[in-house]
Amino acid sequence: MIETRVVESDAEREDALAVRHAVFVEEQGVDEDLEYDDHDSEAVHVVAYDGNEPVGAARLRELEDGVGKVERVAVLEPRRGEGIGRELMARLEERARADGFDELKLHSQTHAADFYGDLEYDRYGEPFEEAGIPHVRMRKEL
Repeated sequence: MIETRVVESDAEREDALAVRHAVFVEEQGVDEDLEYDDHDSEAVHVVAYDGNEPVGAARLRELEDGVGKVERVAVLEPRRGEGIGRELMARLEERARADGFDELKLHSQTHAADFYGDLEYDRYGEPFEEAGIPHVRMRKEL
């Protein structure tokens, strides 16, 4: 049974960062200096656990008044396709509503855009590269 929760301890935060490191740095080759930034200290982090094992992570931060930005959504490779990403997004959207956000934006890797589209995020703007990976901008009214 997968449990998603908002990070409340240093240990949970380290679990979130460990998932991100496995997915973005080790698997996708993103430079650590790009993966970890000043927003980590201000963002709300969410971790998905299978028992005590962290299997997914994501973060949410305020982009501008009433608008949140979903970032660093990651699920460990062997656990993809199990609905963990959906659970992470549901928890982030729940938190975003509680924090008073009316809209969420995100930068999706192009291969994952259909996943977000299924969650009612709409593409806007032109594709672009971020950390050497093709992305598209997406948003959703809450």
